[in-house]
Amino acid sequence: MAEKGVTPRGEDYSKWYTDVVQKTELADYSPVKGCMVIRPYGYSLWENIQAALDRRFKETGHVNAYFPLLIPMSFLKREAEHVEGFAPELAVVTHGGGKELDEPLVVRPTSETIIGHMYSEWVKSYRDLPILINQWGNVVRWEMRTRLFLRTTEFLWQEGHTAHATREEAEEETQRMLGVYADFAINEAAIPVVQGRKSDREKFAGAVASYTIEAMMGNGWALQSGTSHFLGQNFARVFDIKFLNQKNEFAYAWTTSWGLSTRMVGAIIMAHGDDQGLMLPPRLAPTQVVVVPIWRKDAERGVVLALAEQVTATLGAAGVRVKLDSRDEFNAGYKFNDWEMRGVPLRIEIGPRDVEQNAVVFARRDILGKEGKTFGVPVAGIADAVRDMLVTIQAGMLARATEFRDANTHTVASYDEFRQVLEGPGGFIRVHWAGTSEDEDRIKEETKATVRCYPFERPEGEGVCFYTGQRTDRIAIFARAY
Repeated sequence: MAEKGVTPRGEDYSKWYTDVVQKTELADYSPVKGCMVIRPYGYSLWENIQAALDRRFKETGHVNAYFPLLIPMSFLKREAEHVEGFAPELAVVTHGGGKELDEPLVVRPTSETIIGHMYSEWVKSYRDLPILINQWGNVVRWEMRTRLFLRTTEFLWQEGHTAHATREEAEEETQRMLGVYADFAINEAAIPVVQGRKSDREKFAGAVASYTIEAMMGNGWALQSGTSHFLGQNFARVFDIKFLNQKNEFAYAWTTSWGLSTRMVGAIIMAHGDDQGLMLPPRLAPTQVVVVPIWRKDAERGVVLALAEQVTATLGAAGVRVKLDSRDEFNAGYKFNDWEMRGVPLRIEIGPRDVEQNAVVFARRDILGKEGKTFGVPVAGIADAVRDMLVTIQAGMLARATEFRDANTHTVASYDEFRQVLEGPGGFIRVHWAGTSEDEDRIKEETKATVRCYPFERPEGEGVCFYTGQRTDRIAIFARAY
């Protein structure tokens, strides 16, 4: 239970973020450096993220399976670019059962290799394709600089892995799943995202092409929130995922992979949170509504609590995630602040006068103070009123985040302007871009900004690259990023 508020964002954004995570009991630091303990409130939020995504995966024909946590080192070494990309992050098991292993085992950093091996066992004919499998699990990537949810040595995620008979099917799958992520982010997390292709410098190790949804956080920095990769035949050739096609000829499969992790919890915190703490979108909030009974005299307690319990039961039966806060040891003001910090979208207040009117008061988390209150909401029809209000709050949060992103998206014509924006307001910078990977490296070294993506939507058309002066129709979004 938090006894005081969080550090204001304007004072220290990084400290604000850590305060929010810990004081709202989303997560805590583990005794293992770089790892975290996800607490029940944080895990409940992750479960709602899982459910919303899992439903979408199954609607698009995918099924869940599970593959081993330990992967033979030789598997990773088969795909040169893949092992080179992950080598600095690997956790390696060299001993087991008190003996040195014949071959070191890697603790899963991602599963393309072991799943590729299994697909080679399962795929013999075009009739065996496509394979559309998703895995929910954990991965380990050794991190030097960690931050709860955003970057930890161990984290939770899902990773989809599919195999197809044709390039066209695999590319369509890659785009479809990126669209699923975007739909989830926008409609469940209330976070507007930019969809686009990663630069060669930023793409997944071993992929032909990587695609991303990029979200803007409350300080203007970007967060890569989900990625989808077209792997071509790279892993199929390495792991011999070969099949007899309809022409009775052997061919290599075309594969994809895509993933979204507990970083999304961090995205929700930073895209919506304010100086009061969390602000959770109703569709994902562990508790959508908290009912707070208010009384001053013992004689008022019974009737107020009775109506509060009735409202709570009605909402629960209607499928609303509701909690009754009847704690006697805390006053109403403390409870209001506590639930506001925890980001509960809607608070229902019930006092003696409300009992007399058989009505309640709504208090929105996204609009604090009297402006966000609705008085005299009838108890009759309360479930419909609450559902309508949660829809309104969800839409309002998306609108606010979209307005913030658009207001902090800039266009520049020169590198000097580019640097001025980064040192000033920050945010996303949309530019015409004809630079090389080496140019990307120089810009990153000088400004700490990277190419977040080449956005699919580029109404700007052709123009002049802000860095090289060359004409190009390519648009890039640069930003500092987590």
